[in-house]
Amino acid sequence: MKIMLSIIASLVVLFFLAGAVLSLMSRGGAPAGLLDGQLHPCPETPNCVCSEFPREVAFIAPLMFEGDVRAAWSRAQRVVLEMGGEISRLDDDYLAATFQTALFRFVDDVELRRDSEAGLIHIRSASRVGRSDLAANRKRVEAFRRRFNESGS
Repeated sequence: MKIMLSIIASLVVLFFLAGAVLSLMSRGGAPAGLLDGQLHPCPETPNCVCSEFPREVAFIAPLMFEGDVRAAWSRAQRVVLEMGGEISRLDDDYLAATFQTALFRFVDDVELRRDSEAGLIHIRSASRVGRSDLAANRKRVEAFRRRFNESGS
């Protein structure tokens, strides 16, 4: 019985130690940025979603807006901040922000690219470390979409 408890305690300690190491690793780096005027495609790992590449497994629909382009872009910025994001770069048509997960404070990047002519805001949300995110980035973008749409009506 003591051996079993020791094994379980060791596994729990290893789990939290690994989480702490990955959390520290995620704090380095930066958002991917634009590549030829588009958001970067997602890597092969399932911890990223992006609206720029419709044939990819990681595809998620872009945000759609009508009317004033500046108002939609301001609304998107406001939603990032309301959801706890920290904006690290803001240009006329590009925004980069970071979010931290609750448990280990892993850093995830969220990037927006405004396509004024199409009435779209493309979005990419990706984890900096690890392989799986338990669909956290997809859920974040869907929550972002709901807030963005609700704040526009």
